[in-house]
Amino acid sequence: MENNTNNTSLQQQLLEAGVHFGHLKKKWNPKMLPYIFAEKKGIHIIDLNKTVECLQETAAAMKQIARSGKKILFVGTKKQAKDIVTECAQRVSMPYVTERWLGGMLTNFNTVRKSVKKMQSIEKMLSDGSFDSITKKERLTLTRDKDKMEKVLGGIAQLGRVPAALFIIDIGHEHIALAEAKRLGITTFGVVDTNGDPNKVDFAIPANDDATKSIAIIVNYITAAIAEGLSERQAAKDEDVEDNFADEKEKQAAKLQAEAEAEAGRGSRSRTGATGATGQRRRTTTGGGSRSGTPRK
Repeated sequence: MENNTNNTSLQQQLLEAGVHFGHLKKKWNPKMLPYIFAEKKGIHIIDLNKTVECLQETAAAMKQIARSGKKILFVGTKKQAKDIVTECAQRVSMPYVTERWLGGMLTNFNTVRKSVKKMQSIEKMLSDGSFDSITKKERLTLTRDKDKMEKVLGGIAQLGRVPAALFIIDIGHEHIALAEAKRLGITTFGVVDTNGDPNKVDFAIPANDDATKSIAIIVNYITAAIAEGLSERQAAKDEDVEDNFADEKEKQAAKLQAEAEAEAGRGSRSRTGATGATGQRRRTTTGGGSRSGTPRK
């Protein structure tokens, strides 16, 4: 009952954000038919029941990826998506591309990493005073290069390897990113409008991918799921640390007890040995006196 209430509430929020508004009928992709509820004044209306179902399924999958410690690359270079994608990706420390997708950003990742390292090298020069040792012209050139690279690559500066998944806003607009991900076998999640092909992504979210409010509610929902996954991962780590600490304390206590028992054992043997030696000396003295006091005949 509670789950149905939550779904109804989510559906109402999606409705208010205009998530159900699709494109003109003449622009539709027939593969989106299962996700279309109706047509109104020549515009397709998306079935929000399907949207809720797909959104929850996608969120659950992304939560697990985040919980496993892997990275999800947010991609949204459309004007309506840039700000919200940047904000949400930064909130959960995930990489993002919101300016321009460079061809080969995934398929030629090593080369892209070299550009990132160059950008970081220039940033280091700025911070450690190395800029003071070069000419004004060189400083100007390097600064311009850094600004250009930072605009395009700043969101993936901390991405050390190819991401585990891509979360794409408008798969038609980001077709190059999608193609590269599919080529490398990277899991893809995408917001798909009525003019898109849901079969091109592993997880499709049928929704209006043009309205800012629609994009915002979808991306925020997914981001919240990722945040949950990250929190669960941290909680599991903390629990492991506590367990390891408890195990270490137990081992240390057992070690101290064993050492104490061993020490007690050594003390007992030492006292027993001392008593035996004293008795032996006494017996030897008595016997010697008897032999020396009574001459043999």
